[in-house]
Amino acid sequence: MNIVTEAHISGKPIADKAHKRPVRMVRWFIIVGLLLVLLVGAFVGFNAFRSKMIAQFFANNKPPPTSVSIAEAKSEVIPNLLTAVGDLAAVHQVNVTSDVSGRITDIMFTAGATVKAGSPLVQLFDGPDQGDLASFRAQATVAQLSLDRAKQLASRQFGPQATVDTAQAAYDQASAGIAKTEAIISQKLVRAPFDGELGVRHVEVGQFLTAGTQIVSLTDLSTLYANFTITEKDSAQLKVGQTVRIAVDAYPGRAFEGKITTIEPQVATDTRNIRVQATIANPDRILKPGMFATTTVVLPDKPPVVVVPETAVDYTLYGDSVYLLTEKKEDDGKTSLTAVRTFVQVGNRAGGHAEILKGLKPGDRVVAVGQLKLQSGAAVTVSADPPPPIPAQPPRY
Repeated sequence: MNIVTEAHISGKPIADKAHKRPVRMVRWFIIVGLLLVLLVGAFVGFNAFRSKMIAQFFANNKPPPTSVSIAEAKSEVIPNLLTAVGDLAAVHQVNVTSDVSGRITDIMFTAGATVKAGSPLVQLFDGPDQGDLASFRAQATVAQLSLDRAKQLASRQFGPQATVDTAQAAYDQASAGIAKTEAIISQKLVRAPFDGELGVRHVEVGQFLTAGTQIVSLTDLSTLYANFTITEKDSAQLKVGQTVRIAVDAYPGRAFEGKITTIEPQVATDTRNIRVQATIANPDRILKPGMFATTTVVLPDKPPVVVVPETAVDYTLYGDSVYLLTEKKEDDGKTSLTAVRTFVQVGNRAGGHAEILKGLKPGDRVVAVGQLKLQSGAAVTVSADPPPPIPAQPPRY
């Protein structure tokens, strides 16, 4: 009984369980698939919800308007200037030397002093020449007496004309000796050739001075030359008599005015530049020859142009621009200001102004201070602080 029962139990139930096992596997895969779909749907929905909330947050939380200072574009006549660099040179400047050699016996000047033309500076030893001068003068006196007697005798027919001619020749020879000796003596007394200021002394008493050796420099500082060059394309704008303003590093902020006196008639073949010379009055004697100078030629005025403060222009590698203010009405009826980057063409700059050739019109309002905090289209408010003041009188350099 027991054996039969076990065979019956172990046979038929085992065959029934083998048929139910695939149904359980399908059910398991369906459950796992549903869970994955729910998980992916939840993840996608969460990302969509997060993006929507972020967009809504930024849409409802705009940054506050930036406070800026503004300026208005105006139509003005700006100075028409041509700037170049050059140097200063003296109209009269020389290194004083001696025409002859000799020993210095006296120095009659003080280094750095102001002297007049003809003032004695250095005396060379002229003892032998003074002796020769006395000898020639004595000879001239004897020759003059002989000539007078010969003329009296010849007039009374008591002497030949040949005697008169010989006496005249002797007198002329003595006079020539006097003139020559006086010239040599004058060469040994060195004098100032013109009015001016002396420089550093280079000689001493007792020194043997060779002809051509520098004694001292002499410079006339009352008038100076300003030498500068301009390009070939600017040569048509220059004329003799135009005003030139000079600025030097020694006196910042100060301008010295003169006139163009010479324009080189030919263009340098190596640089294609033209040399120009202006004459500058220097009554205070503060300008010195050799100074580096910035020269500005005042040209005839151009027609009025649109100008803005130079601080309003943003200079970049991809172009010059300004932030132009535009008004915009909001949904609530209020008016807001927006700064829009506008590219412009900039011309000359002078006196804190920038010439706008293209891109703006008179009356346009632009940002003068605060551009670094802006992006195109940003909202702005007008600051109570005024923009930096522009000089009432443009600098003269």
